[in-house]
Amino acid sequence: MGLSMAAAELWVERWERQQRRYAIDREERFTVIADVVEYVTQGQKRPLVVDLGCGPGSLAARLAERLPRAEVVAVDMDPLLLELARTHHSSAARYVDTVIGEDGWTEALALGRALDVAVSTTALHYLPEAALRRTYTQLAALLRPGGALINGDHLPQRDAVAAGLATHVGHRRAERQQAYANEDWESWWTAVADEPELAEPLAERSRRQRTPGDGDSDGYGAGNGLSVSDHTALLLQAGFAHVVPVWQFGDSYVLVAIR
Repeated sequence: MGLSMAAAELWVERWERQQRRYAIDREERFTVIADVVEYVTQGQKRPLVVDLGCGPGSLAARLAERLPRAEVVAVDMDPLLLELARTHHSSAARYVDTVIGEDGWTEALALGRALDVAVSTTALHYLPEAALRRTYTQLAALLRPGGALINGDHLPQRDAVAAGLATHVGHRRAERQQAYANEDWESWWTAVADEPELAEPLAERSRRQRTPGDGDSDGYGAGNGLSVSDHTALLLQAGFAHVVPVWQFGDSYVLVAIR
């Protein structure tokens, strides 16, 4: 049994609501990322954009709406979230099922030309440092000169005092916005398990037995623990010429690396 548009719409909307529980100014962060993509690709007739860890297509759909002439390739390793994306946001992107950082993942993208921009939200912090270093080097090779990697993520401060302050400010901001939804990450997945139309991709997800790096992911607690300065150093070592944070609230950043 395939996934109906009505079911996909329901579960994507519930995903969007529960993600607001975790992401500080989530919509503003998406908008800032789109602003940078627009700036970097100005003058390009058909910009090529890769969304790393796309989940159910949240960012890919927004980029496709903002930049309708762009070609978006959206990547994830979670078959259930990809099924939601392919059904609900079918025209937004070409979706690729592959594991970022593993052997052959860049070939699976089948790009055919130099990449203008790579974007990611809350996915790269799952990669161990060695895998992240390798991934940054691979992305630098894929990007054209002047192209960019844009990473929106929760990046901790190295200093404990600064980390505590950033976390507190972020939480207070979320409370003022009433961003915490009734449904959280765990309850969303529990509810999905009772959806007959998602039984097949859920079974495949369980078979793979992997933790998702799914673009808009869980509470962001697990990860490699690398700070903004750590990411900056890795990006410069990978061959990027400039690295700059263009947006921050609490420990939530949009970090841009220019090739």
